Amino acid sequence: MTERGGDHTGDSGGRLLRRRDVVRTGLTAAGALALGPEFWRAALAAPAEQGRSPYGPLGAPDRHGIRLPEGFRSRIVARGGQPVKGTRYVWHAFSDGAATYETGDGGWILVSNSEVPEAPGLPGLPGGAGEGGASAIRFAADGSIRRAYRILEGTSNNCSGGATPWGTWLSCEEIDEGRVWECDPRGQRRAKARPALGVFKHEAACVDRRTGRLYLTEDLSDGGFYRFTPRRRGDLTAGRLEIARVKRDGYVEWERVPDPSARRRPTRHQVPGAREFARGEGIWFDTGLVYVATTEDSKIRAYNTRTERIRIIYNAKRLDDPPLTDVDNITVSRSGDLYVCEDDGGDDPFDIAIITPPPKRRVARFAKLTGPQHGDAGTEASSEVTGVVFDPSGRRLYFASQRAFGTGVVYEVRGPFRGRRPRGRNQ
Repeated sequence: MTERGGDHTGDSGGRLLRRRDVVRTGLTAAGALALGPEFWRAALAAPAEQGRSPYGPLGAPDRHGIRLPEGFRSRIVARGGQPVKGTRYVWHAFSDGAATYETGDGGWILVSNSEVPEAPGLPGLPGGAGEGGASAIRFAADGSIRRAYRILEGTSNNCSGGATPWGTWLSCEEIDEGRVWECDPRGQRRAKARPALGVFKHEAACVDRRTGRLYLTEDLSDGGFYRFTPRRRGDLTAGRLEIARVKRDGYVEWERVPDPSARRRPTRHQVPGAREFARGEGIWFDTGLVYVATTEDSKIRAYNTRTERIRIIYNAKRLDDPPLTDVDNITVSRSGDLYVCEDDGGDDPFDIAIITPPPKRRVARFAKLTGPQHGDAGTEASSEVTGVVFDPSGRRLYFASQRAFGTGVVYEVRGPFRGRRPRGRNQ
């Protein structure tokens, strides 16, 4: 996002903390009340600072070259170009955005996009129009793999996307003529394009569970931040596409995009004064907030869907030695922790970081990928960390190294992840 006066604090943190939250911060209830609501409003809006991870320091690389905190372990669940273990299905290349879904029998489904480009890339690597799409892996209750299969084909550069409350997967094409495709994670229904959500370089999407509205990002230096209101909740065939204009005080005005199909002019250029988001990538909805990651300026913002105000909650430029740069895919855990992938990571790449909830937001590394399989940082063959997401139970974390081993790999991490946050806690 191009800064024009800065982003200011919304009032989502204006409520006093619950008693157990106050105790956790080391304050007595009486002392907390004495500080007043303005103190807590400022505390909950404060950007993340560098600190210690709630899980402790990273250990030595495990057998997969992943450095994790004590008590955590990893396994490989899929590699691009190879059959998924226990199946005959050859996994797609260049895994990116992901989501998980309950199956009703204690198991779950992992859906993953394939960001294979429209044109061939490096020699020996996949590439070509229509070779992207998305695949899925079905797990049994014990974590074993039952089957793997395709849920979307014939598309290109399927970067990220988002899960819907009605159980579908939105796969986003990151090309100029990109569309959003609504897919069935079980692979039983044919995927369908949803042009009402706009034709542009889509990156990711999320759904506000309260209103049914969608929020979307655009991976361009001058990309927009979009909102889509369906004509009927859960039906993405028709509705109103809008783009954000942001005032100096952080309040957002939503202006209708006149031509979502972009026949004559790109959607991001149709509304004068639309705010530029510097490569909008990861997006996630949680407890009334939409988190938006912008890779080019290494910032994460939180948009309050009730107050319609947006603020910065992470800014790598504020830190002397940031453990997280080039922010990309994001997810929120049961505890309210925000997990963030690095797109490139500069000279210190291949990290997943954790940002803890307020009142003391702290950012630290949760995982680091090591080894020559991820390529040399800063080169065309370098990988990136993508698709971070938890299983429905919150006990397993999935992510990918998009170009590891040349075609990509998907990992699963298990361990003592923190439990649910206190009910009603707002970030």
